[in-house]
Amino acid sequence: MALPVGLNVWSRLVEATFPYVDQVVGPFDSLWFPDHLQYASHKVAEGWSLMAYALGRYPDKLCGHDVLCNSFRNPAHLAKMAATMQALSGGRVVLGIGAGWNEEEYLAYGWPFPSARVRIAQLAEAIQVIRAMWTGAPASFQGEHYRVAQAYCEPRPNPLPPIMVGGTGEKYLLRVVAQHANWWNCVFRDLETYARKQEALKAHCRAVGREYEEITQVIHTGILIALTERELERLKGDPRVRSSSSETIVGTPERVTEVLLGVVRQGARRITVHFADAPRPEGTFLFAATVLPHLAAAV
Repeated sequence: MALPVGLNVWSRLVEATFPYVDQVVGPFDSLWFPDHLQYASHKVAEGWSLMAYALGRYPDKLCGHDVLCNSFRNPAHLAKMAATMQALSGGRVVLGIGAGWNEEEYLAYGWPFPSARVRIAQLAEAIQVIRAMWTGAPASFQGEHYRVAQAYCEPRPNPLPPIMVGGTGEKYLLRVVAQHANWWNCVFRDLETYARKQEALKAHCRAVGREYEEITQVIHTGILIALTERELERLKGDPRVRSSSSETIVGTPERVTEVLLGVVRQGARRITVHFADAPRPEGTFLFAATVLPHLAAAV
């Protein structure tokens, strides 16, 4: 079985998003979109609109978010949105969701910004609401943060979209993953950090009586790739290239392949990548030609 590798795009590309994706999407199994509303005055595309357009534009691709901010949408309404999209797309939706983190957006758009612990508790309840809406008719749920009463979500999604929870908080967030997630989305920093997060997830799985192996692990990472070290240095100095961070793998094809194969050996069963030089397509093309063939044989 080939390892599924998905393409993630930046929210700030806006008008450049789909011209870029049109060029490079072919060898990727899926498309993943962010969910942000603003970064100061920069242009930022809204995430659900991006995914809806992509599902129609690329009828052979799985689509999801990496990840939706739970606070931005009423969870019962989100369940209905996803169910409708699942019906229209023929079953190609993954519901990626997280607790939210960017205080700027909350304050600018008028949402309360409670503590991380409260946002994570809201996330846990939201997933329960969504599953109740998808599996029961009518659905009812009464929690501390959300309630639905005799709510219908017809047509209910068939098949049920996987629910992918994003985050790495060891005390509370990973417990939500253990209790409620089909897939776990983990932003990659290094193998040691990934191993520590895996051990925390295993402990939560034991505590809640869940099989750790039931949860599909999805690693998300940035990529800055070039054929030579000299070209990498040139790209780092290019103002059009997004600055590298601890969440970006920087290297030649050999180096990028080595790191990602290590991730797979450690338990990842899906990878999503975004490219620091997008919408310039050259880095994406190089990755597809030189790294993807190695990942295709990895599992």
